[in-house]
Amino acid sequence: MADPAQERTEQPTAKRLEEARRKGQVPRSPELTTAAVVLIAGAALELLGGRLGGSLYDLMRSSLSISRAQAFDDSWLLRSLEASAAEALRACAPVLALTLVAALLAPLAIGGWNLSFEALVPDLTRLSPLAGVQRVFSVRALVELAKTFGKFLFVAGTAIAFLWQHSPELLALGTEPVRPAIAHAARLSGSALLLLAGSLAVIAAIDVPWQLWSHTRRLRMSRQEIREELKDSEGSPEVRGKVRKLQQEVAKRRMMQKVPKADVVVVNPTHYAVALSYDERRMRAPVVVAKGAGEVAARIREVAIEHKVPIVEAPPLARALHRAVPLDAEIPSALYVAVAQVLTYVYQLRIARRTGAPPPVPPRIDPDVEQRH
Repeated sequence: MADPAQERTEQPTAKRLEEARRKGQVPRSPELTTAAVVLIAGAALELLGGRLGGSLYDLMRSSLSISRAQAFDDSWLLRSLEASAAEALRACAPVLALTLVAALLAPLAIGGWNLSFEALVPDLTRLSPLAGVQRVFSVRALVELAKTFGKFLFVAGTAIAFLWQHSPELLALGTEPVRPAIAHAARLSGSALLLLAGSLAVIAAIDVPWQLWSHTRRLRMSRQEIREELKDSEGSPEVRGKVRKLQQEVAKRRMMQKVPKADVVVVNPTHYAVALSYDERRMRAPVVVAKGAGEVAARIREVAIEHKVPIVEAPPLARALHRAVPLDAEIPSALYVAVAQVLTYVYQLRIARRTGAPPPVPPRIDPDVEQRH
């Protein structure tokens, strides 16, 4: 039994699609481009065929009118050829420009434009006879052969039907004056191209979904490939661990920088430490600006002592704040009373220090505050 992890059953990731695009592997539908070019060419001949035919008729007539002096001029033939070519190009320019625009815009509907230099690198494996035989007799080659044969029959049938229906007009062209006959022939060509474009559009409507499905199917990935890609994009576990450790160190340093500006540090007294800050003009409730356990708690206490930030021992409150309140978050309403007692004590302590009065009695925090929260 095949290993499910090695079977290509998963949709390609964004990275796989981007790598394929860099290699020039994008969904393409030649039928869509052909239908667009034929449609625009037919519409251009239908609208501009009379003018184009008249211009080419005048050019042919003037080019075949040669005077005796021109016939004996050795350089006249080359000059005439250059002028006639330029005039013919100017006459055909609108139709050529419209078909060029159609050929450039059609790929945008499926796959978009893609410039890949990797696709230009020679691949010696394509020279392998065995690989060539495998490509010729592959399922994809057989499908392409069936599509080509079906397209030929469909387009040929459409062309034969058009010729059969318009055969009287085509035969009558020989009885018309040259200039109107050329314009009439151009319009008939435009009508034929529009009809063929309709048949090609039907083929393109079948081919486009097939090309999209086939492209996705070729790029399918196994679960193991997805895991390897994820590992490559995110790095090895060791690298991720080092990055995470560095991030934690940066966050810890930023947190410690806020301790000197705190109003009070509530401790456990040794296991937990939580620094609170409160500004009644900007805050609805006190905010936890730093917290930690173990070595981090010890460092918070050291910074608080160094910058003379009041430290209050309230084990139940310290544990509740450490467990329930994230950094830079306001305390919950269930802890308002206990924190208010601590802040009141801190304010009274500051006044006592300034006035030389006896220090206030430390608050008695309800030991059930941790369980209630």
